[in-house]
Amino acid sequence: MADKNKLIQDLRHFEQLEAKDQELIHKLNEFIALLEGSKIDTENIHGIKTKINQALDKKLTGKELIKQIQDVSSSDASKFDQLSQLEDLLNNNYIDSVQAKKIGFGKTIVNIVKLIIGFLFVTLGFAMIIMPAPPYFEMFVIFNFNADDGFTLMDLISLIIIVIGIYIVLNSLIHKKKYE
Repeated sequence: MADKNKLIQDLRHFEQLEAKDQELIHKLNEFIALLEGSKIDTENIHGIKTKINQALDKKLTGKELIKQIQDVSSSDASKFDQLSQLEDLLNNNYIDSVQAKKIGFGKTIVNIVKLIIGFLFVTLGFAMIIMPAPPYFEMFVIFNFNADDGFTLMDLISLIIIVIGIYIVLNSLIHKKKYE
């Protein structure tokens, strides 16, 4: 029985939200009709346009809203305060799932590109170690194992490239889990 009452309350709440939008559209249509019927000069038109633009600019864009939501969720406030701040943000600003998905999709693409670059660095580093170096590069031996073999400058550069690739891959994987 309690679930049924909760469902009825939720449906009424959604109807009220829909009625708010319809009321706004109705008022906007009235405003347009008043503008079409009035004889105002250019200066008044610019003043009205400025006021409308200021009111619309007060609404947050999707990225700013998501950033504020993330800030609220990571704040040290109590859960009740976080919930009330989140409720205020969502009541005063419009966000839809498409905007949220775009931001999440962008972060996913960045992480995938980082992973690919990291694996390319690791592959390049190992390829530089495996492939023979040109003779003019072999003369820079840092440490000799024996008379014919040693640790060269190219091996050192290859190891640095491998470490950078591993760092990029790990950094990408850590950020991937952080944003999930």
